[in-house]
Formats: sequence, C-alpha cells, structure tokens
Amino acid sequence: MNDSMLPDTTSRNVIGEIVGREKPDEVVVISGHIDSWDVGQGAMDDGGGMIISQEALALLKFLDLRPRRTLRSILWTTEELGLVGVQGYIKQHAAEMDKFVTVFESDIGTFKPVGLDFSGTDEAGCILKEVLKLLLPINATMYRKLPEVGSDIGYFIEKGIPGVSLNTQNSQYFWYHHSEGDTMTVESKGDLDLCTAVWALSSYVIADLSVTLPKQSN
Repeated sequence: MNDSMLPDTTSRNVIGEIVGREKPDEVVVISGHIDSWDVGQGAMDDGGGMIISQEALALLKFLDLRPRRTLRSILWTTEELGLVGVQGYIKQHAAEMDKFVTVFESDIGTFKPVGLDFSGTDEAGCILKEVLKLLLPINATMYRKLPEVGSDIGYFIEKGIPGVSLNTQNSQYFWYHHSEGDTMTVESKGDLDLCTAVWALSSYVIADLSVTLPKQSN
C-alpha cells in the first residue's frame, strides 16, 4: 500500500429504521461498517455485513412486518481507523442507552450462516436459543456464548446491552481480509440471501417479543 495520513474530515453513519408499532422508543440495532481497507473492494470486510443489515429491513418492509420495537439499521463509518463512527454515535445518544434492547453486528464475513454468537446474561441467551430454533429449516441454529462478539457493538455491550454477532462458515475469511482478494467475486448470492434471512428473522423476533432481553447489571 502507498498509504498516508490525511487531515481529519467529516464522515457519517448511515441509518434507516422501521419504527416500532407499540414501543417506538425501544430500539434493536442491526449493523455492519461502511468503510473498508483500501487495497480491495471490502466485500467480506464489511460490504456483506452492511448489505444484509440494509436488506433485512427492506425484506421486512416488503413483507409488511412491523415489530413492537423500532428496528434500526446502522452502517458504521470509520471502523477500520479506530471505531470512530460508533464512538460518535454513543456520545450523541448517551442519554438514551437504556432504550437500546439488543445490538447485532455482522463483521466476520457473509459466508453460509450457521447461527449466532451472543454476549450477555444467561437469561437473555436462553431466549436467543429459542429464537434460533426458528432457523432450523436453513440449518443456522448454532448458539455460542462469548465474552466479545463484535468490534463496533462492543461499546454497547460494555453498557450491559445484549450483543449478537452473525456466525458463518468463515474458515476462508482471512484469505481475503484486508487484501486485494476481498472483492465482490468472493460473495455468494445464495449465502447473502441466507445471511439476510438470519438477520431479518432474528432481529424481528427480538424486536417483537412481549418481554425485553435481560441486560447485564453495571
């Protein structure tokens, strides 16, 4: 790379949402980051995560499904340089953190999905396990509880908000990561459709639950 540091300038997160029908002030976030390493096209890191976070909302809108809570898609800016976009968002919404119910992030490749990774309370994890049973038809029911499940959403998890990350068959992720090989040719349309289905179903059900996922006490 022939990289260089340029002066700071303004960049922006990209946000879209379906406003909740009963609890519009409570928010479930699905997300990916919009920036990429400069030597490739950023397809796996993180174009796919960005696209499924957008397309999940488009799919639910097409199906005329509106959950109880607001479902918000956030495409984070400046993740690669140091999570700048999410830090700005957290600062701007500091007084509203108690309104965030769950945060989802896809940033480890959009290969064939196998399930979801989770960081949060055991009680919240049990609820997510039940949600994952709905994904049995596409064999994406794997549940893993981990201390960390994402880069951008780590700031929310630190505040006790349950975090969810897409888990895929990503053994080849680092073949392309931050390289000239990270181009659109490595994406599979079928896998992207399946990842979108996982994202849409799981986020919708969490946003539509009659109960709220228990949070970590800080």
